[in-house]
Amino acid sequence: MKSLLNRHASLLAFAVVLLCWEAGCRVFQVPVFVLPAPSAIVISAIDLGLPRWLEHLAATLQVALLGYAAAIAIALPLAIGITKSPLLSRTLMPWLVVVQSTPIVAIAPIIVVTLGAGTLPRVVITTLIAFFPLVISTATGLAAAPAELIELSRSLRAPRWREYTQIRLPYAVPYVFAALKVAITLAVIGAVVAEFVAAEKGLGYLILFATSSFKVPVAFAALALLVSCSLLLYALIVWLHRRLFPWSLSAPN
Repeated sequence: MKSLLNRHASLLAFAVVLLCWEAGCRVFQVPVFVLPAPSAIVISAIDLGLPRWLEHLAATLQVALLGYAAAIAIALPLAIGITKSPLLSRTLMPWLVVVQSTPIVAIAPIIVVTLGAGTLPRVVITTLIAFFPLVISTATGLAAAPAELIELSRSLRAPRWREYTQIRLPYAVPYVFAALKVAITLAVIGAVVAEFVAAEKGLGYLILFATSSFKVPVAFAALALLVSCSLLLYALIVWLHRRLFPWSLSAPN
């Protein structure tokens, strides 16, 4: 019994929170537009219909995954360049920090005006939010390779590409996947932020539309679906890490 409780403690805690939430809303008769009970959220989700949920979910996932892929395509070569060239590192790092420090919500309308109201500006916004941890963590991992191995590689006159593929990249795998796990959740957040600014469909757009018309249970249902998507995508990255690079799981950091 004790082992069962330890194994499913988080699920039991979640169930207790839902029961307390439902009981509190019923006992204190909280208005639905202030805080809907879980049962009201489920009913509103069913009323909206599966086709509309799938349409909004597909739009959000498309933007999140395209932005995530673009962030990986930009961040990994950039991290290699920063590790390889101190001059490039000194030149780009301040700019990367400036981009990361800039509130994306503030420049999102400018991006939409510049690039139009299609999918492209939403993908750009998602990429801007997701790529910074990928660059920093990958560059840190590439620089974490033991200096003795690097010196040995250079003393044997090994080509630079072998230094990266056989020494630096294997040491960077735990860092890269740690960043990939953070970036996938940031990509979902970026997609929602982009849909708040300019979109005709998507879960972020649905939350904005539902709250503006006081359909708060629908907004809560969309939020629950967003959280579920983030957890599933995070679990997928964890599974890929364990499946493709099991040897790196016991590596330091």
